[in-house]
Amino acid sequence: MRTLISYAAMVVMTLGLAVPILVLTLFGVRLDPDGVLGRGAYWWSKIVLRVTGVPVQVINPERIAHGESRVYMSNHVSWWEIFALASVLPHFRMIGKKEISKIPLFGPAAGAVAAVWIDRKNRRTAFAAYEEVVPQVKAGLSVGVFPEGTRGFSYELRPFKKGPFVLAIAAQVPVVPVVSYGSLEIQKKGDVFIHPHPIELTFLEPIPTAGMTYDDRDRLIERCWHAMADELEKRGVQSRGAPVEAAT
Repeated sequence: MRTLISYAAMVVMTLGLAVPILVLTLFGVRLDPDGVLGRGAYWWSKIVLRVTGVPVQVINPERIAHGESRVYMSNHVSWWEIFALASVLPHFRMIGKKEISKIPLFGPAAGAVAAVWIDRKNRRTAFAAYEEVVPQVKAGLSVGVFPEGTRGFSYELRPFKKGPFVLAIAAQVPVVPVVSYGSLEIQKKGDVFIHPHPIELTFLEPIPTAGMTYDDRDRLIERCWHAMADELEKRGVQSRGAPVEAAT
C-alpha cells in the first residue's frame, strides 16, 4: 500500500509542477529560482518524502552553503538520494543521465529547473555538458553529482568518474563530499517496492579547489573518495576498490 501511495504522490506532484513549468518555459517566461516553480525539485521531493514516510536527517548542516557555489559529491545506491538532496540543497541542479530526460513531463520539466543532462555513453558529450555548466557554477549555482555514475547494489564505494571533479576545478569552487546512508533500505536498484526508512545525509569537510588545475583532478578524486570511504567505514562499510575510474 505504501508503494502505491508513493507512486501516486509522484504522479500528482509531476502533473502539478511539470505542466505549468513546461507551459511557462514554452512562452519564454523566466522562472524565479526562489519561486514555487523555480524550486519545483524541492517541493516535489519534500512532499514525496513526507507521503512515503522517509525522514531525512542532515548531519553537519553548516557545511551546506547558502549563497555560495559548491559541487556536492554523493554516493549513489538508490533514487532516493536524489530526493533527499533535493529537499535540503538550495539553488542547485543535479547532474543526471540523459535517459531520464526522455521521461514524459518529468524529464523536460526537471531539465528546465533542476537538472543538467549528460550522455554517459559518450565521454566527449559528457565533458561538454560539464563545460557548459561551469559559467553557471561560477555565477552562484551549486551542483549535485553522483561521481560513481550510476546506482550500485551496496554501500561500498566504486571508482569515481573524472568529469565532476574537472567541473569543480574549472569553476574553482569547493567540493563537498556527502555520504548518504539508509536509501538502500528504501528501494534497491531494480526493486519496484518502496520500504520507508530514514536517510542520513552526512556533509563532510569541504575540499577547496582554488589554485588547482586539470592535472590535479586525480588527487582531488582520491581525497574525496577516501573521505567518503572513511565515513562509510564508521558504519561498517569497507570500500576496497580504486578511487579513480580506469582510463578507457
